[in-house]
Amino acid sequence: MATEVKGGGQTLEQFLLLAKAARGAALANLVQQVLDVPGVYVFGELLDMPNVKELGEGPHERVHRLLTIFAYGTYRDYLANVSDLPALSENQKNKLRHLSIVSLAAKVKCIPYAVLLKELEMKNVRELEDLIIEAVYADVIQGKLDQRNQQLEVDYCVGRDIKQEDLGAIIKTLQEWCTGCETVLAGIEEQVSRANAYKEHQLKVKQQVEGEVANLKKTLKATTASAAAAVSPDPEQHMAEPGQNATAQDQRQTGKKQSKVKGRDTKV
Repeated sequence: MATEVKGGGQTLEQFLLLAKAARGAALANLVQQVLDVPGVYVFGELLDMPNVKELGEGPHERVHRLLTIFAYGTYRDYLANVSDLPALSENQKNKLRHLSIVSLAAKVKCIPYAVLLKELEMKNVRELEDLIIEAVYADVIQGKLDQRNQQLEVDYCVGRDIKQEDLGAIIKTLQEWCTGCETVLAGIEEQVSRANAYKEHQLKVKQQVEGEVANLKKTLKATTASAAAAVSPDPEQHMAEPGQNATAQDQRQTGKKQSKVKGRDTKV
């Protein structure tokens, strides 16, 4: 008897527990339920189970191939092999279309409606927008519909399952990214060293200038004091000058008197 799992809140972990004890037709039916239930968008763990791998070699090979397309493929991949695959329920069709949008969003963040209509085999823009809104509510993607420019702007999308043969390319990309980060870090450290060296040099220059300014101030102060001492008059000279001035004035007055007397004598 096939194992039934109902309800959209079921998680992949629950299906994995059930799949451990299932075989043959029961397991194939369980796989169909996984593909149909809302909220489950990753299938790699299910594909890696030994008894699920056995489905690919028996009478349920078509179900195994369908599971592989849900894990790694797109709706167009399904249509290209539809004659060798089970028919999709409406929920499965929408889910596979959601996953196809994710695959496109991983390559480009602004997806024209024309591309989506072609990839998802849809002819009505209203139906396309409804499908995108479903994907947003399912938290498969996050973004907004740009109806004016007829495109989907994606801000975020979930990750999909990774094929074993794609791991090499991913590792290479990560290694290149790490190498780039190390190069940038080395450049930053070099700039920091240069900045510190420049700072130390400027500090030494500042200290040198401050020392020279201090010495110059001392020199100017000493020179000013010496000049003031040289220009300052002798106090005794200041005391003698008033008497000398008085004597000179007396002499001038005596000369004037004598001149007046002589003048009078001449008239007489």
